[in-house]
Amino acid sequence: MMDYPQTLDYLFSRLPMYSRIGAAAYREDLVNTIMLSEFAGNPEKKFRSVHVAGTNGKGSTSHMLAAIFQEAGYKTGLYTSPHLKDFRERIRVNGKMIDETFVCDFVERIRPLSESIDPSFFEVTVVMAFDYFARQQVDIAIVEVGLGGRLDSTNIILPELSVITNISYDHMNLLGNTLPAIAREKAGIIKKHIPVVIGEQHPETTPVFDQKATQEEASLTYADHQRYVTDWKYGRHTLEAEVATTPVAADVEFYTLDLAGIYQTRNLLTVLEAVHVLRRKGWKLEPTVVHRALRQVKKLTGLHGRWEIIHENPDIVLDVAHNEDGIRQLLRQIELTDHEELHLVLGVVNDKAIDKILALLPRQASYYFTRAQIPRALPEDQLAAQAAAAGLKGRPYPTVPQALQAAKAHAKPKDLVVVFGSVFVVAEV
Repeated sequence: MMDYPQTLDYLFSRLPMYSRIGAAAYREDLVNTIMLSEFAGNPEKKFRSVHVAGTNGKGSTSHMLAAIFQEAGYKTGLYTSPHLKDFRERIRVNGKMIDETFVCDFVERIRPLSESIDPSFFEVTVVMAFDYFARQQVDIAIVEVGLGGRLDSTNIILPELSVITNISYDHMNLLGNTLPAIAREKAGIIKKHIPVVIGEQHPETTPVFDQKATQEEASLTYADHQRYVTDWKYGRHTLEAEVATTPVAADVEFYTLDLAGIYQTRNLLTVLEAVHVLRRKGWKLEPTVVHRALRQVKKLTGLHGRWEIIHENPDIVLDVAHNEDGIRQLLRQIELTDHEELHLVLGVVNDKAIDKILALLPRQASYYFTRAQIPRALPEDQLAAQAAAAGLKGRPYPTVPQALQAAKAHAKPKDLVVVFGSVFVVAEV
């Protein structure tokens, strides 16, 4: 029997892993997932769930929903990806990470099958999560889609509710080059008679969702048409949002979130509409509970890397923004943050639309180009060269700690340092 470090090594090195090698690890069907799941006794049929897809915001939305159910007294499973520091962050019950012994036992148990079908790292991890939730007898599990939706391993569940936060450009090499094409992949989680909440209406993607929902006879609502954020205030570690059900703000509710990114206002509307639909299905999610949970999402669920201030004088902020839309939101936040000089520590993976991202970034900042220690990372000198061509000034650093050290050394107390561009870069900090 393998111990925990050996089991992790087996998972990370023996099984094809998207975060390391990219497209080669992406499976074009659910065949392996279904085989693994049958081998484990179809655990996905033994608990209720909420399924969350989307280009950006699905992680924050999943954690907020988990916090709300947990605070309401439900035993709550939460499956997310990728992890930042510890593999076990992906699978939690009431905020607590899966036991190391369970990880070892599970891998040992399914090894005879996995040796013969060569599943991906993600396929094994998803079934492990579902098996854990079933054995823990959770009341509900919040399940975040890994990539896309239609062919994602998580798509074997039959949830209480499907949520799609938004659609923007990411993983075009796998999901398609147009917004409708990407939306079609995400819409793959819409199922017969299961209600669906879409976070944001967009002229190019709305017809795709409407058509799929009609086809599946699933009731559909757009969160950004049910409620409106009429005002918000950014504190250093919190965000206060004023939410109304009409654009004229006749009836206003105030929410405080411990996730300070302004982009969380979009996720908040999605979460509130999801809660509204779930209440109609009989889940007891009292307004006071919702307020209480949103104030302590990080504490309840262990969420990190969403406009997270980790150092003061100078302020050093971590954010996992890594695609056009995410980076646009991040830049908006930077503009609203008091600072003198701006220092940006940037590393990206090599299957991103780099030029589009570089074109968005401000010229009047100092850049520290770096790479995460994974095969998919774009080499820092290549990134620096492409950035220079786009008019950005900075130097390459071979590792994330070196880049951060340099930024810290150059930054004055009133400056702002932001680390972003890839989940894996943030993970190394």
